[in-house]
Amino acid sequence: MEEQQKSSHVVLVTVTFQGHINAALQLATILHSKGFSITIVHLELNSPNPSNYPEFTFVSIPDNLTESQLSDKDIPGLVRRVNKNCAAPLQQCLEKILHSHHHISAVIYDSFMFCAQPIVDDLGLPGVTLCTHSALGLLFYHVFPQLNEKDCISGLESPELQALQLQGFHALSSQNPTEAGMEVGAAFANALKSSSAIIVNSMEFLELEVLSKIKQYLPTPIFIVGPLHKLAPTMCNSLCTEDNKCISWLNKQSPKSVIYVSFGSIVNIDKQELIETAWGLSNSKQPFLWVARPSMDRGSEWTESLLNGLEERVGERGFIVKWAPQKEVLAHAAVGGFWSHCGWNSTIESICEGVPMICRPFFGDQILNASYICNVWKIGLELQNLERGNIERTIKRLMVDMEGNYIRKRAMDLKEKAAFYLMEDGSTSGSFDGLAKHISSV
Repeated sequence: MEEQQKSSHVVLVTVTFQGHINAALQLATILHSKGFSITIVHLELNSPNPSNYPEFTFVSIPDNLTESQLSDKDIPGLVRRVNKNCAAPLQQCLEKILHSHHHISAVIYDSFMFCAQPIVDDLGLPGVTLCTHSALGLLFYHVFPQLNEKDCISGLESPELQALQLQGFHALSSQNPTEAGMEVGAAFANALKSSSAIIVNSMEFLELEVLSKIKQYLPTPIFIVGPLHKLAPTMCNSLCTEDNKCISWLNKQSPKSVIYVSFGSIVNIDKQELIETAWGLSNSKQPFLWVARPSMDRGSEWTESLLNGLEERVGERGFIVKWAPQKEVLAHAAVGGFWSHCGWNSTIESICEGVPMICRPFFGDQILNASYICNVWKIGLELQNLERGNIERTIKRLMVDMEGNYIRKRAMDLKEKAAFYLMEDGSTSGSFDGLAKHISSV
């Protein structure tokens, strides 16, 4: 099959968020190993480093975005802006690529870049949707909004879906729908109808009931190809500079003693939340590694003095960095817990290393992922109130108490299942073979 695919050309269209770029590059690397030539079309803001992938062709398109817009909590509004700004440049870009290569096997586009589907339809090219979020996110945000309320309720009757408590989420999201949210949802639904396939970075055993439910409503072929970060060769895709000194600090800590704290690459927290987080970590008496991005508090000048004061207070018990090599951190023997925003990449990476979680979701699919973690897989605790006393208690529940031992055992069991899934013939490898065959035949 690989010899046949040597001349096959795949274009991947990424969006500007760190986690989405990582997944696209990992997917591209795996497809390249199967014989496909790769072109990466990316936005100007947060461009990946082409020198890390000399075998790929990189093309940028203008997006008219600013760094501050990436921190906007109105994700549907931001996604709508991205698609409106990028539609015309993307069409011109794909036309040029098609003219120079004469053949494109498929255009794989990030689900947030749904403007790609009508463009490839016009060009007579097959489009494939890449979901860098969970299958649950696909079900909740893109399938259920197209159904009436009765069908939605009946779609939530299985034990796993009941445990996710999606009825509450659905009611909440339906009460105050925004114009941007409705427009984005409708546009994505239309893209899915025309898409020749859907790629999801997940593992089937994690989302069996959700995947079964999606297939009831969507006839489109679905390829479950995760976890991509374990299948692609290790490569630093970070848009931020990683501080590797934290690994030396971790080497000095006791096994399973450190709580690792990171809220991802775009989440912002306000002044009081930052203060409560600092005091909660200090009062917990637990060793911690905290990723405190300079932009996390929207550039407030007092942040540095707060963090310096925390470092003086806790001494060698704490280590604060602007960015960390997360996959290496989670795999380290000293790390016993992960306080996370519950982005999907962070969730999958934590599962693969058997690290239990403290969940503090902020928006979007993070809330769904936290429900998976706490209510279905039972490998974490939700931090509902960001207050220093509650933070201290939650850290101790996970890291010290018997409750934490039970959660840690479940996390290790899930790690073993993930490892078996990766070794098992016909699981992920079979999905990739099927995907490669699909791309070559459409």
